[in-house]
Amino acid sequence: MKYVFSIIALTGILITVTFCKEEETVKPIGNIMVDSITIDGIKVYDNGQINHIGFKPNIKVYFDKPVDTTKIDTYNIYFSGDTYNNYTHQFNTDSKVLSIIPNENLKPLTLYRFTVSQGKNLGGNIINGYTAKFFTKLDSTDKFQQISDDSLLTLIQHRTFKYFWDFAHPTSGLARERNTSGDIVTIGGSGFGIMAIIVGIERGFITRAEGISRFSTIVNFLKDADRFHGAWGHWYNGVTGKVYPFSTNDNGGDLVETAFLVQGLITLRQYLNPNESSENNLINQINELINGVEWTWYTKDGEDVLYWHWSPTVGWAINMQIRGYNEALIVYVLAASSTTYPINPSVYHSGWARNGAITNGKTFYGISLPVGFDYGGPLFFAHYSFMGLDPRNLSDNYANYWQQNVNHTLINRQHCIVNPGRYPLYSADCWGLTASDDNTGYGVHEPTRDIGVISPTAALSSMPYTPEESKKVARFLYYKLGNKVWGEYGFYDAFNVTANWWGTSYLAIDQGPIVVMIENYRSGLCWNLFMSAPEVKQGLSRLGFNTSR
Repeated sequence: MKYVFSIIALTGILITVTFCKEEETVKPIGNIMVDSITIDGIKVYDNGQINHIGFKPNIKVYFDKPVDTTKIDTYNIYFSGDTYNNYTHQFNTDSKVLSIIPNENLKPLTLYRFTVSQGKNLGGNIINGYTAKFFTKLDSTDKFQQISDDSLLTLIQHRTFKYFWDFAHPTSGLARERNTSGDIVTIGGSGFGIMAIIVGIERGFITRAEGISRFSTIVNFLKDADRFHGAWGHWYNGVTGKVYPFSTNDNGGDLVETAFLVQGLITLRQYLNPNESSENNLINQINELINGVEWTWYTKDGEDVLYWHWSPTVGWAINMQIRGYNEALIVYVLAASSTTYPINPSVYHSGWARNGAITNGKTFYGISLPVGFDYGGPLFFAHYSFMGLDPRNLSDNYANYWQQNVNHTLINRQHCIVNPGRYPLYSADCWGLTASDDNTGYGVHEPTRDIGVISPTAALSSMPYTPEESKKVARFLYYKLGNKVWGEYGFYDAFNVTANWWGTSYLAIDQGPIVVMIENYRSGLCWNLFMSAPEVKQGLSRLGFNTSR
């Protein structure tokens, strides 16, 4: 009995000792703090974001103390999207670092959030939630077969040209404002379209006879369309020729849109052959159209400045003066070139140049800017006026315009390379800020108003100024992003990777410069035609421009 009792007593002591040891090992961990998170070795601050991450990133969560590795709640340590908690995890030897790798590849060019939630987990209480955001990298495989650069430029021009040929309004022949505009046609965009059709003829996309027929349709429509002291409005109904209000008070003449159209008409007139009767007839009609623009009326009773709008119902209510520096230099050049209603040179110097106040002279990213806003503004400033007006060797008292456009483009490009907003894809391969559609509707994008929107027209239409840099963008957009940004009429208007927005629209004012400016780079076609016009030479001389032509 004594022996049995001793065994029982000893057993009780052992059990007691064992219980004490268990109580010591399960002492509560208490509060746990997430010190930091790294993704593929890169530290990401709470709610911070990094870009260009692989499809199976190695994520490490660093805690301030050892955690209970047997009590992980994966529903509160998770990825956004379909991945959620579909991952493999392990802890390091001191139980202070959690490593996580997704079980399946993440989607390319996608924003993910990896979150460690606040609350009970890992045997304690996580007192600080922590989220690390990251964009996965681009799927760098080619989306289309590689072709020569020359073939790629022709392909881009051809597809983009089709917007003005296949998608032109069937009655007027003019360019629709955008691919969803129905009967609404745009005057400025149609001026660009006229020049694009000339390129189309010269590149063999259509025959000359087909082009002349379309030009005849356009000119006949313009003859009968509403005009306002010779100027056309911004938008028209492509069937009736009646002006379509651009805004409440903008229901009359738009001098800037008119100038873009006249630039195209003069280029066309210089292209036509006066020895061919049908083409000579078009020449005479075009002269009648451009001579009818009353440029001096738009000085509003003789002021030393041109006004953008005039309405037959509200007159000068919009009251917007055309002052530099922006996209409207061509307005003053054409107004000074008019053989019927020419402005005085003082209108240019006082109105546009503001007696020299348009000059800038500062440097941005180490690049000097002769005139205009700091950082240059949107790139369409370097395109719209210079589709016919040749900036090579063009200068006046205020700027050398070749240097202006080259440097403006380089500043815009360098901003995207430096990428202060840390936007995905911004690089030497992917740059170009200008006005375009965006994820919020439509906006003007420039270095001082950068929301992550890249517009293909920006770099492509800058090809005369930055040929190699712009070709690099063309190759990147076509080969690497072609599955997202290439469509029936060439590159879509814009995209914003940060917002996961990939536009599918086309705009005439963005399409036209692509065709024409690439051609100006390749052959100087539209520059040579426009600059051959005798009245343009005279107008430039009157304003004090120097040119070798």
